[in-house]
Amino acid sequence: MTWTRPVDLRAQMQKLWDRGELLASLVTEASLFPKRLALKGPTSAEMADRFEEVRTWISELRVMHHCRVEMREFKHRVFGANAVPQEIWIDTVDDALALIGKQRDVARFAALIDVTRKRQPRLLGWLAKRPMLALELSNEWSRLLEIVAWLQVHSRPGVYLRQVDIPGVHSKFIEAHRGVLAELLDIVLPPAVIEPSASGTSQFAKRYGFCDKPVRIRFRGLDPEHTLLPGTPVQDITLDAENFARLDPNVASAFITENEINFLAFPQVKDSLVIFGGGYGFEMLSKAEWLSRCRIFYWGDIDTHGFAILDQLRSHFNHVESFLMDRNTLLAFETLWGEEEKQTLRDLPRLNPEERALYDDLRDNRIRKNLRLEQERIGFGWVESALSALT
Repeated sequence: MTWTRPVDLRAQMQKLWDRGELLASLVTEASLFPKRLALKGPTSAEMADRFEEVRTWISELRVMHHCRVEMREFKHRVFGANAVPQEIWIDTVDDALALIGKQRDVARFAALIDVTRKRQPRLLGWLAKRPMLALELSNEWSRLLEIVAWLQVHSRPGVYLRQVDIPGVHSKFIEAHRGVLAELLDIVLPPAVIEPSASGTSQFAKRYGFCDKPVRIRFRGLDPEHTLLPGTPVQDITLDAENFARLDPNVASAFITENEINFLAFPQVKDSLVIFGGGYGFEMLSKAEWLSRCRIFYWGDIDTHGFAILDQLRSHFNHVESFLMDRNTLLAFETLWGEEEKQTLRDLPRLNPEERALYDDLRDNRIRKNLRLEQERIGFGWVESALSALT
C-alpha cells in the first residue's frame, strides 16, 4: 500500500526546508503558499474492496494539524456516499513551520536577517542564497559581520591575521571561517582591493591583502664536491620561497621526495640536490626558474595519489620524470604492499603511457584492491641501483 500518509506530507515540507527554500523566502519575501502537497490515495477498486483501511487512512489525514484537506465524494455500493481527500494544502509559512517543528530555527534566522539589514544590507542576498549555512553560523554571525566591516575600513591592511584588532575576534576564528568570509567579502569589497588570482582558503591572506607566513622550502645538496654552504658537511637547508627562487645552485638534477627519511638519507649524486616535497603544494617551486634548466625527478608513493601529485607537478614543470614509480619496482616489493585509504579516480592527462597504464591498474583495482607501495618501503640498494642507471 503506497497511499500518502502524514509522515509523507511532513517529509515533503522537510525537503522544502532542507533545500533552504523556506528560509530564503523570508529574505526575498517570495510567496510559497498556499502550496499543494503531492497526494496519492487509494484507487477506486481499493476504496471498494478495502473500505475499512480507507476509512482509517481518511481519518489520519483529516486530523492532521496545519493542513487543509479538500474532499471529494465517493459512493460505496454498501456504505453509500463518503468523502475522501482529493487535495492537501499548506496555506501559510507558519503552518509549514509548525508542521515540521522549525519555529525556533526561523526565529534565529529572522534575527540574522534583522541584524544584516541594519549592518550589511548587501549581504541579504547571500542569506537568501545560503540560508542553511547562515543558520549554522547564527552564533558566529555578529563576529563575521564585524570582520567584514573592519576590512571595509582597512582594505588590504598589510598585517598578519594575528594583528587584526577587533574586540572578541581572534585570528584563529578568522582562519577557521576563511571560506565563508571570502564569500561575504567578495560581495561587499570593491573589486580593486581583491586580488583575483588568489583563490581558495589557502590564499585568503593574499586575496584580501593580509601578510602571509612565508612558504619555506627544505632541500639538501647531494654532491660533496659542490656544496651550497662551503665548509659545512651537512647540507640540510631551509629557505623561504622567494630566496629559493633566487638561489640558482647550478645543479644538473633535482630530486623531489615526499618522505622525510628518504630526503635525509638520499644517496650522494653528482651535481644534484634533493627537495623535501609538500604533497599537493608545488606552487612554491614554480617561481624557481633555475629548476626548468635541471632534470627533475619526482619520487612518490606508488598509488593513485602519488601519480596525481606527479601529474600536478608536471603542470608547473612539464619535463619532470618519475623515479621509482614503475611496475618493476612495485612488483619487486610485493611483500611490503599496503592499502590506500581513499583512491583518486580522476583522469591524469600528464602521465606518460607507462605511468598511465600502471595508474589505471591501480585505480581500477586490477592488481589488488586499493593497492599502495609507500616510497619508504623500497630498499636503498634498489634506490642506489636506480640512481646509477640515471648517470
